Amino acid sequence: MAAAEIVSYEPATGAEVWRGKIGDVEEVVARARRAWPAWAAQPLATRIELVRRFANEVRKDADKLATMIARETGKPLWEARTEVESVVNKVEISVRAYADRTSQRKLDSALQGTAALRHKPHGVLAVLGPYNFPAHLPNGHIVPALIAGNAVVFKPSEKTPATGEMLAQCFHRAGISAAVVQVLIGGPAEGQALVAHDGIDGVLFTGSAHAGIAINRKLASNPGKMVALEMGGNNPIVVWDTPKIEDTATLIVQSAFTSAGQRCTAGRRLIVKSSMYDAVVSQVKHLADRIIVGAPFDEPAPFMGPVIDNRTADGLTESFVYLLSSGGRPIKHMVRLQEGLPFLSPAIIDVTGIAERPDVELFGPLLQVVKVDDFDEAIAEANNTRFGLSASLIGGSPQDYNRFWANIRAGVVNWNRPTNGASSAAPFGGVGLSGNHRPSAYYAADYCAYPVASTEMDQPRASIGVGLRSE
Repeated sequence: MAAAEIVSYEPATGAEVWRGKIGDVEEVVARARRAWPAWAAQPLATRIELVRRFANEVRKDADKLATMIARETGKPLWEARTEVESVVNKVEISVRAYADRTSQRKLDSALQGTAALRHKPHGVLAVLGPYNFPAHLPNGHIVPALIAGNAVVFKPSEKTPATGEMLAQCFHRAGISAAVVQVLIGGPAEGQALVAHDGIDGVLFTGSAHAGIAINRKLASNPGKMVALEMGGNNPIVVWDTPKIEDTATLIVQSAFTSAGQRCTAGRRLIVKSSMYDAVVSQVKHLADRIIVGAPFDEPAPFMGPVIDNRTADGLTESFVYLLSSGGRPIKHMVRLQEGLPFLSPAIIDVTGIAERPDVELFGPLLQVVKVDDFDEAIAEANNTRFGLSASLIGGSPQDYNRFWANIRAGVVNWNRPTNGASSAAPFGGVGLSGNHRPSAYYAADYCAYPVASTEMDQPRASIGVGLRSE
């Protein structure tokens, strides 16, 4: 028998944060379907005004929301605060994006009437959120969906339900009906039921490739349901000729270990030119050795907190041991820092000697290093993955970057910047197992409304000039 409630625990302490009853999928979807027509009929200006009020509610509750994010995810408070800022900033970006990506157009022709392009909302959209950015990432779907005129059923990760509930309360206090933005508390079973429900017109998902593929498979026979999948990455950082070793190491550490490596854009694979290997890897290790791992509210502030739970920590340590036993050479061992709690030290391992390197997203602070001799080999190694979310080149000439950009398979391609920290003012998405060509962030407007092409005349006027017998 399934549990009747969901309980959320602090990764950093094991203490209970929140508990709540599992929701009723049928009831929630039915309520959203009843509420949707009135919301869609609101003028666009009204919907925009209400999401702007939501931004103000988040500003008012910023400290409280950041504290909850930090407690529930384990991320440092400074990072939780940047997440809250992203939630606020998302509103104006989404307003601009909707005007840009779904603008109305009319083309007049005296004889043919008017050709018009307008957009309609899909209806009721399911938003399935992840635990690593439990406010920012689902918010990146919810706000564009509301602006476009959709009702939303938001199922937060079962690991971060309290943050999801708090986010929804900000929408409700802003004057957006509790039936238009609803939170469905639940686990995988509720998520699966929501995805398959006939009353859901679209599924906006952020999470693992495993779950995203299951959603895609489930809905393969239902092409009428909008599906936007933002999945993970096995993201490469290629280091080529550069004298700036300390800056290079800093960019690598930021890519690999920010958020304890729990970002879909985190750098997973470091591909280094042989002649630069010793200098770069020793500096990366030196910097990683200095990283403070701690609880969210510790002083001095930690660079990274724990991973989300003990099961995840166990899986990562087992993965490190697997790479070791398969021929990997340890540069910095992965260590469980506190018994019974999911604190991990950042880990670095050279996997050049492993013939069949596993192409999986190891979602945590584990960086794999590969040594290469030439640039073509570096690009081939970077592309040696079924994923294709983000990739960075550090160093190299403008010509090198042009080659890298042209040949790398990824939706986010950077030069002398980390793999993570993508801008909400640009599209965000990947290829391969990283997504289904429905990029989010600035392009979220594209999947929150569908285009309607019209030809229109104020009076019927027609004639047939060929193929009729004379009267």
